Amino acid sequence: MAYRIAINGYGRIGRCVLRALYESTDFAALRIVAINDLADAHTLAHLTRYDSTHGRFLGQVEATPDSLSIDGDRIAVTSITEIGALPWNAQDIDLVLECTGSFSDRATAQQHMDAGAGRVLFSQPAEQDVDATVVYGINHDRLNDESRIVSNASCTTNCIVPALKILNDAYGIASGMITTIHSAMNDQPVIDSYHHSDLRKTRSAMQSIIPVDTELAKGIDRILPGLGELLQAQAIRVPTVNVSAMELTVQTRVTVDVDAVNELIIKRGAELPPNVLGYTSEPLASCDFNHDPRSAVVDLTQTRVAGSNLLKLLLWFDNEWAYANRMLDVAQLLSDLE
Repeated sequence: MAYRIAINGYGRIGRCVLRALYESTDFAALRIVAINDLADAHTLAHLTRYDSTHGRFLGQVEATPDSLSIDGDRIAVTSITEIGALPWNAQDIDLVLECTGSFSDRATAQQHMDAGAGRVLFSQPAEQDVDATVVYGINHDRLNDESRIVSNASCTTNCIVPALKILNDAYGIASGMITTIHSAMNDQPVIDSYHHSDLRKTRSAMQSIIPVDTELAKGIDRILPGLGELLQAQAIRVPTVNVSAMELTVQTRVTVDVDAVNELIIKRGAELPPNVLGYTSEPLASCDFNHDPRSAVVDLTQTRVAGSNLLKLLLWFDNEWAYANRMLDVAQLLSDLE
């Protein structure tokens, strides 16, 4: 029996989730049956067919005023702004993927469930009172029948946490710094335009490297308690449209060397579920990881050790596609609980 999913907010992540589902054979139990978005169905169909970052969708996409058809599967389309008025009960929705990026609180998730949804999965970090915040491959085993309101954490948390856990388990982390080098996002203007209290975010995304605030360390601490307080994080946005990188620098409690660290990443990464932590030894650039489903890819050519216990890693990740695939992985786990 299909696990019936609704997407609330059909933006970058919502569309990638749908495309990833139809491009994969790994999620046979999942079916998207409803989309709620401010745009009309014909616009949603066009944005599904054509994507500047991920290319043309190879499936068949049709639209009526109140639905999309994807390879013959009908998906109801609504444009309802009041969450409590969404038709989840009538549509028999098992799980809502809350992908608007506008909500992160339990009260909003509860409105989805009051409207008839069985569970809610946020596509971003949520407030601490949700039932679980999950990084697939690390703590997804904490999901249970009581996990009704769940956060999929952030794309950066999904990228960095597997490597942090591996390093901490093997060497112990005394302290560390994380720098996220992130592609431009839709909260930045193409040209200078006031729209945000953070004055750096009023500047053109395509003309500057722009520092932005991040609470990544807090997110890490939810998954790996006690480790977040040993870390500091910063982020900068760069003028690319997709694929980001993270530089992880840690002081280890024991001596390390480059070869041993790379061997550890290869060995331990292979023990994690598929697509959680990969590696490369090729001389690649960010665009080479576009449409890559892995949460993180460690660039072994960039591993550095200074002295004997100051270690630096470089990790690549497609901040859209990888995260959308992790949303589906967690949705699959939630469907298994039914």
